[in-house]
Amino acid sequence: MPRILITNDDGVFSEGLKLLADALGEIAQVTVVAPDREQSATGHSLTLHRPLRMQQLQENFYSVDGTPTDCVNLAVLWLMKDSPPDLVVSGINFGCNMGDDVTYSGTVSATFEGTLLGIPSVAFSQEVGEEFSFERAAKFAQRFTAILLQEELPEDLLLNVNIPAETPRGVELTRLGKRKYEQVVVEKEDPRGRKYFWIAGTPEWQREEGTDHAALSAGLVSVTPLHLDLTDYRGLESYSELRHRFDGLAGELDS
Repeated sequence: MPRILITNDDGVFSEGLKLLADALGEIAQVTVVAPDREQSATGHSLTLHRPLRMQQLQENFYSVDGTPTDCVNLAVLWLMKDSPPDLVVSGINFGCNMGDDVTYSGTVSATFEGTLLGIPSVAFSQEVGEEFSFERAAKFAQRFTAILLQEELPEDLLLNVNIPAETPRGVELTRLGKRKYEQVVVEKEDPRGRKYFWIAGTPEWQREEGTDHAALSAGLVSVTPLHLDLTDYRGLESYSELRHRFDGLAGELDS
């Protein structure tokens, strides 16, 4: 039976996590290792300056006082080291993870870590709306995952899946969309006269066909393949004309 590691960034008591574990438990051997509290927007952060603690809550169900990335590391490199997972699944996140937001998302970053450890990985996120349903999203995740497990998956497989709030009309392969934030920093003052700040902002999505946002707006499940190579290959060509100006810079440092 295939082995699946499940984690998230909404915390170990999230409804989306529980329903995902129940659904995938019908098709695979599931181990849950998730943060003991909400870790939304922690990105791909790793805890290096304090020890981590893991607590077993029930059979094959653990909490960690760290980030989603910590959870994947502890699970793969220690808890499951003798029987590593065939797939890392993160979610189901409360709210979408699209466009530039994937770099902030703890949900998606957990799958980044899975891929770095050589394990195919999938992130599931659920749009919030009037017809919002974790149950429906978990059923979709089960069917989607069952198809993946029938394939010989590459180690660097990384899929970001966003599920619309309403019953999906279909599934579309997409690229990441782009959005602009009307970024706002709100300054406040505590009772002792010390300043504190809230970072806020309202996103405005650019309307582009073929993006994750466009698919969700059309009532479709968005499936976006991602990878960790952040190299700007166009830049390698366009900046090549500057190379002759860079040559010799290092040699001039001691002159």
